[in-house]
Amino acid sequence: MDLRAFLAALALAAGLAGADPAHGDPRRDHARARAALEAGEIRPLAEIVAAIERRYAGRVIEAELERERGAWIYEIKLLGPAGAIARIRVDAASGEVAATRGRLETRAP
Repeated sequence: MDLRAFLAALALAAGLAGADPAHGDPRRDHARARAALEAGEIRPLAEIVAAIERRYAGRVIEAELERERGAWIYEIKLLGPAGAIARIRVDAASGEVAATRGRLETRAP
């Protein structure tokens, strides 16, 4: 596992471990996320992070996986070149960007 993938996995684990107890048991959340990955319901976080960093200028600094209205969503924070943080919501099943907030600079193809 390369450093970028390791850091992305660590950020996801930290996000799940730091979950508010009112929203569920972090260990159970982690198990549900792993089961979803193994069942092919979601794409691997490392794949999503790589795609986001190819598409937008900046570096992923945080990632969380949430279940909303029956759909898995990755919530990504991207630190842009100017130091601003943008938020990107990604459909975890398809890898498609569902929504963005903040200033994003698209990389040239």
